[in-house]
Amino acid sequence: MSTTAPVATPETPAPAPAKRHRSQAWDTALVTLLSFVTALVIGAILIAIADRQTRDSFQYFGHYPGDTFRFAWSAIWHTYQALFYGAVYNPNTASHGTLVGYLGPISETLTNATPLIAGGLAVGVAFRAGLFNIGGQGQIIIGAVFAGFVGFHWHLPAGIHLVAAVVAGLIGGALWGGLAGLLKARTGAHEVITTIMLNYVAINLLGYLLSVRGFQAPPYGQAIANPVDSNAQLPLLLGDSMRVHAGLLLSIAAAVVVWWLLTYSRLGFRLRAVGANPAAARTAGMSVENSYVVVMLISGALCGLAGVSQVLGTNPAITGDIDSGIGFDAITVALLGRANPVGTVFAGLLFGGLRAGSPLMQAYAPNELVQVIQALIVLFIAAPAVIRAIFRLKTSGTSVGADLAKGWNG
Repeated sequence: MSTTAPVATPETPAPAPAKRHRSQAWDTALVTLLSFVTALVIGAILIAIADRQTRDSFQYFGHYPGDTFRFAWSAIWHTYQALFYGAVYNPNTASHGTLVGYLGPISETLTNATPLIAGGLAVGVAFRAGLFNIGGQGQIIIGAVFAGFVGFHWHLPAGIHLVAAVVAGLIGGALWGGLAGLLKARTGAHEVITTIMLNYVAINLLGYLLSVRGFQAPPYGQAIANPVDSNAQLPLLLGDSMRVHAGLLLSIAAAVVVWWLLTYSRLGFRLRAVGANPAAARTAGMSVENSYVVVMLISGALCGLAGVSQVLGTNPAITGDIDSGIGFDAITVALLGRANPVGTVFAGLLFGGLRAGSPLMQAYAPNELVQVIQALIVLFIAAPAVIRAIFRLKTSGTSVGADLAKGWNG
């Protein structure tokens, strides 16, 4: 009995789509990696230009060119070394032989990444449904206000108090995001405009609350809220000497839930269909308007989770800068993660590391250079044609912005 290889027929087509899918995934990963490397190279050039010794050596470059290259290399090496020491591992502190010395930098990276992951998931979910949630700042603030108020005003047993505060933060963020979704569904108001305006409302509302007795902490001389009760604070994961807290586990769990929601659930399929083509989704019997409200509720709740991690974990008392710029950095994280939950987690860790390492970098270069590097990473990822032209890659694909614009434009 002879055996022959199966022949691809119209009934049994060859598995070309799977190969194309793997090729596209590899192409995306390669472009992302090269974008990061290219941003670091350009950042290195800027570091060298910002170094005073390197600039001074330009005056006699023709006679002693080695000085210019030596000073430039020293500035670049020490700056990126400081970034690594602050974000990953510092041998100077590790030599003390303490747990803080070994894990302190990683702890700070994880602490900074926790709200960024949650915020990035929020923006990514909205992207997948064709909406641009630029109101993360306001949703984080309202989530923090709800969670913080329950945290210091209510006095409940341990465990119950924490759960109540977390749920309150999720509800606060969901209500603020859902309001923008409702305006989009009922009036057609563009979510970019409404979420930006709601950011200003949230900022000024927080400013007012921080001046009201009962919310403001005594002796009422500073704009700071009452501290959250210890029963409502997220437990620390690595001991009292390090700041990383259980909010990281909540953010990772949220990423798993969002991944399952978008991949396997009927609701996720509906949201993706609406994001891909609202007109076709409506023709198929899906309620586009209800989808807008639902996805903004989910997105707002995820931003509320970022606010929860801030006030119940990192900063136990609400201040005017409780959002710490996370709402807008979350957009960058979502773009870098290509609105994918797994990619968003890694993007959040990357930007958390950049945030954690930037204080040590200030000894060698301006802190603004970290923001420049972040902007360059996003710029190259959003325009992969530039990276392909630089490295002469033969693969092809669309940019992040083009992919997401399909949902925005319908």
